[in-house]
Amino acid sequence: MGRLRFRDLDSPSRQIFVPGSRAEGPLADRTRPLTLVTSFSAASHATAFLLWEFPGFLPGSHEPRIHISRPDTMGISRRRGVIGHRGQFFEDEITTLNGLHITSRARTWLDCARRMDIDEITVVADHLLRIPRPEFENRTAPHCTMDQLEEMLDRHWGTPGIRKARLALEQARVGADSAPETRLRLALVRAGLPTPEVNVRTELSPGVVRHPDLGYRRWRVAVEYEGESHSRPEQIVRDIQREEDFARAGWTLVRVSKSHMSTDAVTAVRKVRRALEEHGWTPK
Repeated sequence: MGRLRFRDLDSPSRQIFVPGSRAEGPLADRTRPLTLVTSFSAASHATAFLLWEFPGFLPGSHEPRIHISRPDTMGISRRRGVIGHRGQFFEDEITTLNGLHITSRARTWLDCARRMDIDEITVVADHLLRIPRPEFENRTAPHCTMDQLEEMLDRHWGTPGIRKARLALEQARVGADSAPETRLRLALVRAGLPTPEVNVRTELSPGVVRHPDLGYRRWRVAVEYEGESHSRPEQIVRDIQREEDFARAGWTLVRVSKSHMSTDAVTAVRKVRRALEEHGWTPK
C-alpha cells in the first residue's frame, strides 16, 4: 500500500493508479484498466471506433473521456473520465483486441451510426466489407460480411441511428480500398452520374489487366483516386504506365486527387462527367 502514496502515480479513476508518464499514454493503455476494474465492461462507441482504427469522421471521437459499455442488466459505469453506456449485447458482440475487452467491429459501427452522417457510415461499412490483400495485411477474410452487418441491424432494430445505418448499408459496396474512394463514388452517384463498378478486373487487351478504383466499362472510362503515395517517383512511373495502358485500349483515365474533392467533390464530378459525355453517355 505504501507504493500508492508515491507522488509519481496518477489516479485517472478510483481504484486505478498508473505512473504519471502513462496518464496520457496510448488510448488502449488508458482504456484497459477501466474495463478490468468494473466487471462486464468493454470499450465501446467512439473509443472502440478509434481502437479499431476505423476510417471516416465521427463527431467528438477525440474527446478525452473513455466510452465504456455494460449489459443493460447492470448499472452504468460512473467514473471520472468515463462516458458510460448500457445496452443489450449478444455473445459475439464483445470481443478482445490485444487483450482489451471491446465491442465487435460490427457492433461499434452500429453504435456510432447515430452520431455520423450517412456517407460517413458508408465509409466505415465499405472498410469492414473490403476484401483484404493477404500479402500486405496478413489476413484473408474481410472484417465483416454484408450478411453480418444486416444481422446486426436486425438484432437491434429500435436503436438510435438504425435508419441511417440501413440507408448506408444499401449504398455500401465491396471493393473500395479507401475512404476517399468511397466518398468519390457517393458524390458521383449523388450528382446523377451512373453508378460505377468498384475495383473490377478489367482486361484492356490480351495480357493487360487493370483494376480501376471506379470503372464504367460501357463507356470505357476509369477513375482513380490518387493519394499522397502517388507522389513517390516509383509510383509516378507506374501511374504513367497505367494511363498509357488505358489510352491504348481506347479508355479515358480520370485521375482525381484531394484537391478535386472539396465542396462535395464538385471538381471531381465535373471531370468524370466530361469524360463520360465524350464517350457517349448522356444524362437521362
